[in-house]
Amino acid sequence: MTDPAQRIWARLQPGDVQWLSALAARAAPEGIALVGGAVRDALLGHTPLDLDVVVPGGQVEALARASGRPFVFHPAFGNATLTLPDGRTADLVQARREHYPVPGGNPVPAPGTLDDDLRRRDFSVNALALQVSPSGEVTLRDTTGGLNDLEARVLRPLHGRSFEDDPSRLVRAARVGARLELRAHPELLAQVPAALALAPQTPRLWAELKLLLQEPRPGQAAAQLADWGAGGLLPDPALLLALDRLRDEGQIIPDTAYAAALLHAAPDPAALARLLTLGERPGALLARALSDTFFPPGTPERTLRALLRPDAYAGLTGKDVLALGVPPGRAVGAALAHLAALRRAGHLRSPDEERAALKAFVATEGRQD
Repeated sequence: MTDPAQRIWARLQPGDVQWLSALAARAAPEGIALVGGAVRDALLGHTPLDLDVVVPGGQVEALARASGRPFVFHPAFGNATLTLPDGRTADLVQARREHYPVPGGNPVPAPGTLDDDLRRRDFSVNALALQVSPSGEVTLRDTTGGLNDLEARVLRPLHGRSFEDDPSRLVRAARVGARLELRAHPELLAQVPAALALAPQTPRLWAELKLLLQEPRPGQAAAQLADWGAGGLLPDPALLLALDRLRDEGQIIPDTAYAAALLHAAPDPAALARLLTLGERPGALLARALSDTFFPPGTPERTLRALLRPDAYAGLTGKDVLALGVPPGRAVGAALAHLAALRRAGHLRSPDEERAALKAFVATEGRQD
């Protein structure tokens, strides 16, 4: 199967094919167009799950209502979010063009054609459209050379002011590039300084950095930024890359562990947490990882501790104290508190030293009794 449109169509789930075909039939005479990441991912051999559909002829609200699916209409942009039978959501978007009155600010939309809608996007590989006619015919629409760039594994902005219009596209490029193993086009690299100059006044850029922590390999995305000359947006990615390797080995590494590692590497963790709106959980996780509290193997606390405190070891527990004949109750707590104090003072460096200290403590307490 060499026709790219047919390759995309064949990659969609059968239910999605039926839904898009029915939608196109109701959208006569211009049909509809599946756009963006779904088209890109299908061409890369993946099954798309996130569906964005452009309606060239407008009438988005009427089309959403006619589909019979629950939906929410967004009047500001003329878009609708529908709920599909399996619980996923799909976006119906009125074809539009955009311009940016202020660099780094919000775009001002206006009705447009499908080509206008494709040209307003970030990268050529995201500006591909699968047009579905009312009769069910499918054709690939490529007005920006995205198919060639995808085959060459290149990430290219659509025009020379792309990052000046929206500096957050720089971080989005790192996310997409790391996830799909795409290399930066020279035009992308040339626009990095413009994005960095406007970064402080672009809240969307910081939101994209927070999304970076939810990527399959956040460390790779952060390292990509550093390679492009934008390493100042985030602390050193070494800890994130170490977590990537553990995740690749099959360990479960939650997003909060990446956020905690990022805070540990930051010169001002509180300021970074505010910029990225990380909330309290990553900081709390980091504090637990740096503490001497026991956590079982496989927990985020234990995983982070191994990276942040490679000389740390698993301290003795209440079971170890009881095994030495200490009666249950306050005596166990007193023994553990004694060990914790010695640990904080730097007098204990291994489980063997802890056992010796515990035996000495139990013997001393026994003589006092």
